[in-house]
Amino acid sequence: MIQVTDLSYSFPNKDLFQDISFSIEAGKHCAFIGASGSGKTTLAQMILQPDNYMFDGTIEMNPLWRTGYMSQFSQLDHAQELTVFEYLAEPFEQVNKRIEDICTAMEIAEDVSLLMEQYQEALDQLEALGGNDYKMMIEKQLRLAELESLQNLPIKNLSGGEFKLIQVMKEMFHQPEFMVMDEPDVFLDFEHLNALKNLINQHKGTLLVITHNRFLLNHCFDKIIHLENKELQQFDGRYLEYQHTLLNTKIELMELAMADEEEIKRLETVIDRFRFIASYHSEAARGKTLHAKEKVLERLKERQVKAPFVNIKQPAIHFQTPSLHTELVADETSVEADLCLQVQDYHLTFDDVLLQDVNFEVQKTEKIALIGPNGSGKTSLLREIFQDNNPAIKHSGELHPGYLSQVQGEVLQEKNTVMEELMDCGIKTYTKAYEYADGFLFPEKLLQQSISSLSGGEKTLLQLAKLGTKEYDFLLLDEPTSHLDIYAQNALEEALQDYKGAVLMVSHDFYTTVNSMDYVLILENKTLRKMSIRKFRKMIYAKFFSKDYLELEQKKGQIEKEINLALHALDIPKAKALAESLGTIIAKL
Repeated sequence: MIQVTDLSYSFPNKDLFQDISFSIEAGKHCAFIGASGSGKTTLAQMILQPDNYMFDGTIEMNPLWRTGYMSQFSQLDHAQELTVFEYLAEPFEQVNKRIEDICTAMEIAEDVSLLMEQYQEALDQLEALGGNDYKMMIEKQLRLAELESLQNLPIKNLSGGEFKLIQVMKEMFHQPEFMVMDEPDVFLDFEHLNALKNLINQHKGTLLVITHNRFLLNHCFDKIIHLENKELQQFDGRYLEYQHTLLNTKIELMELAMADEEEIKRLETVIDRFRFIASYHSEAARGKTLHAKEKVLERLKERQVKAPFVNIKQPAIHFQTPSLHTELVADETSVEADLCLQVQDYHLTFDDVLLQDVNFEVQKTEKIALIGPNGSGKTSLLREIFQDNNPAIKHSGELHPGYLSQVQGEVLQEKNTVMEELMDCGIKTYTKAYEYADGFLFPEKLLQQSISSLSGGEKTLLQLAKLGTKEYDFLLLDEPTSHLDIYAQNALEEALQDYKGAVLMVSHDFYTTVNSMDYVLILENKTLRKMSIRKFRKMIYAKFFSKDYLELEQKKGQIEKEINLALHALDIPKAKALAESLGTIIAKL
């Protein structure tokens, strides 16, 4: 077990958490959730390396436990020239090499007692890693992730998503008793995301996984740790069950709040009456009664419901609708008036041909998701559409595109402060910049920090904030949900639904795609195929879920909408009845 007790920690200009306590039992697979910038990464690193931090409270973990760590910003390391198999075999080969070196040293040593101890330690380490059967283990893990075809490829030839999965495998081969993974799902396509799900579910050790990915959250974890507003709560059970518990809590809190409001109004009426009477009668008893009623009212207001894990604010993501949908000027290079983009016979080649004979059009109000495997050329296509310097890509004459990059440094200057980035967008005054940033939940202290100090989610949110400052006819979004917390993902979906311009979005996020796009362009066999959202949804569910899962999930979504409508109408009995029905569906899911 890992035990954290009364832990408090602050940066110089930000309090992260105060007096939080939780435990992680051996063998648990824990999802670590919470808003971007709430301190999840810092807390996970504190558990692994407490000596590197000055904090109040205690962190207890078996010092003999082997630990593993996967950063959210994985970089290709020393092993680019190794094949995938050689890279994965490194932990085993290193121990075998140590055993060989000890045996060589024993042949010439006069006293072998110390070497014998080292020899036994090395044998124990090899046994802990799985013994001499590591070649079979590697092949088995590659099959599990459906990556067996990669084992003889050099690491440098892998896509970012493929390399991330290989890193997860390698870290797991060390057989850590406790392993932390920080957003291992970012930029993974759906095939690789499913492979990551399989790797997580078959892992025997204790896991703490920081994630905002709804697919992983729904299918991988038996404990939830939720950090929010400097507070923390833990839940033993699945994420779906945790969501249901939060919803029930929301209904209960609203019922209590309504009862409190009624009692406050009643007391205020009584107090007003006593004050009126006291203005004409000066008896001490009447004054004491008035004072007592005022104290009761004060205490009642103090205990009014506070819900840090239920009523969480969403950022106010929005995109300005172009004020003029200008009739496009027709000339020999422009496209038809109702189009904003036309791609004809587009080709993309690096070492190999990635895309060929790509043809599609985007109407000026269409929202389209570009779906395809990692490393298939989607980002390059989107970047070339934005740059508008390829003859195969034709913009409308008046097109004004906005661009969000998954490579944060393309859009954000790391040395700038948040305030400088916002002012560069044309916000005229500091007051307006503060007000605008507040809508995106950036606190005032954060505005003077450099971009380099922000979390991945905060950087993506800042890019979205910058897009909201201007009118764009066409949004080009490359993995816009990457690193975003669930609240920001929901806000982004709502903003995309409300936006009246065109959208071309590269995404591996199934939920954002089906909730906010009109159709998808699927990249396969080096070209694009158009598919309706309905067919795309069915294709994904047919491949990765049981036949009833889609229907159950759709029923769940419908009941959740009805509950929110009932709460909006203050119909608590109806909300309670619907929540009970929702629990039955969640049990089946």
